[in-house]
Amino acid sequence: MKLMRVTDPEKVLQIITAQFEPLEKAVICLEKAGGYCLAYEINAPENIPGFNRSTVDGYAVTAKETFGASEGIPAIFDNAGEVLMGQTAPSIKPGQCCLVHTGGMLPKEADAVIMIEDTEVTGTTVQSFNQVAPGENVIHRGEDLKQGDSALKQGHRLRAPEIGLLASLGITEIEVNRRPRVGFFSTGDELVNYNQPNLKPGQIRDSNAPALLHLARQAGSEAQYGGILPDQFAIFVEKSRAMLEEVDLLVFSGGSSVGTRDFTARTMQELGRPGLLVEGISIQPGKPTLLANCDGKPVLGLPGHPVSALNIFKIFGKAIIDRLSGHKEKLPLPTIKATLNRNIASRSGRTDYVRVKVENSEEGLKALPIFGRSGMLRTLAEADGLLVIPAEKEGLSAEETVEIIPWD
Repeated sequence: MKLMRVTDPEKVLQIITAQFEPLEKAVICLEKAGGYCLAYEINAPENIPGFNRSTVDGYAVTAKETFGASEGIPAIFDNAGEVLMGQTAPSIKPGQCCLVHTGGMLPKEADAVIMIEDTEVTGTTVQSFNQVAPGENVIHRGEDLKQGDSALKQGHRLRAPEIGLLASLGITEIEVNRRPRVGFFSTGDELVNYNQPNLKPGQIRDSNAPALLHLARQAGSEAQYGGILPDQFAIFVEKSRAMLEEVDLLVFSGGSSVGTRDFTARTMQELGRPGLLVEGISIQPGKPTLLANCDGKPVLGLPGHPVSALNIFKIFGKAIIDRLSGHKEKLPLPTIKATLNRNIASRSGRTDYVRVKVENSEEGLKALPIFGRSGMLRTLAEADGLLVIPAEKEGLSAEETVEIIPWD
């Protein structure tokens, strides 16, 4: 049997970046742009905000006229009127102020706003019991973005804040990289569809497919399921080649046993060049992972054990989707910090992913390792996330602060 040549996890991520390119571009309306990546840099076509605005309800003034004001000696102003929302502010003269609401425009002569709670009004006379500095309680024209400034970089993934920013600039259509299409096959004669009500001896429901489809969609792709491939090489290749023509990333789940692993690796070589790139990753669980470049398209072979399959796709499947989506740089996975509640042993030279449960305590978040074999789904369902033990470490100590990759 051929020995497995394993690759360091960081090296695998570098291979993904070097081997695969972002997908073609498309123009879409801003309302549907959530989750896509910008295909070009956007520069602000105008100043944001377009005028000096108040950040509070209060009175617009010239700041120097408030200097020295206090409860005993208030600054006194004549109210010149009110700035109506959406209207141009009136001018004020020395000794005058103007009522302005949050977000309202400041008169051109004003450079600060006194908060309304620091004033007392009698008729048209306004007394200020507090002094303000120039620029206090004011957002200046162009303070958020000046015309010509870079608003968003190429490769930036659009979330609600970015969509709001683009809307404020009057941008209604944007060019993005197309969302990747991911196709999944499960492999193995022992598998049946997960909706099978009754199992025959030796059969296993395919639990990986719906879980992996969710992870793929969560990562920002369109995902489709091709069914279960039998352990017959000709059918394996035929169906894989047909699916690869329809998708941007092809994923096999379960091709890591001696027989099916060989089918998966041989199929990758048949589907295109340069073929197999990674024949194993120095990671636990998930060591027997395969990665190929088949005529420019990535093909990923996951282990069949559910824990291994989901761990690997969470890390490397998402990295491939990010790359195809047009992310300029590799995105770090979001993490939360917690204190480890016990010692964990690990083998040096191998990156370990440990399932953990996160609980609240009086001292803060605690990380509780969950141990079990990689085929045990219950342990994965109980876990809130994954704890990474780097290859250079021989374990972690109790009370050590660790970073957890949450499942959601």
